[in-house]
Amino acid sequence: MTIDQIAARLADHCRKEQFTQALESLYAENAVSIEPSEFPGFDKETKGLKAMMEKDRKFSAMVESRHGTTVSEPLIAGNSFCFVLSMDIKMKGRDRENLTELCVYTVADGKIISEQFFM
Repeated sequence: MTIDQIAARLADHCRKEQFTQALESLYAENAVSIEPSEFPGFDKETKGLKAMMEKDRKFSAMVESRHGTTVSEPLIAGNSFCFVLSMDIKMKGRDRENLTELCVYTVADGKIISEQFFM
């Protein structure tokens, strides 16, 4: 799969809020995820697909309701791509809010090997 195809598929999964399916189909076993240091309840860095799947499960368990997700068109440069993801979301114990982040990905051998989020 080319980087263009991976970027398009990931953006589509995110628009459909299919985050688990994206991890299962597009990520390498040794992928790394880096969160902004201010994101509460999560380690700054998560290593390995299994740990990233657990992080996804933990985040989903914190969500009370989702009210829509938008994703910009991916920008691609070399073996990296990014897009802006915005979620209208209600987390348990919090007010409904819009979370917007810049999501940056690196690809090798047809799989995503790293992701980093900036808020």
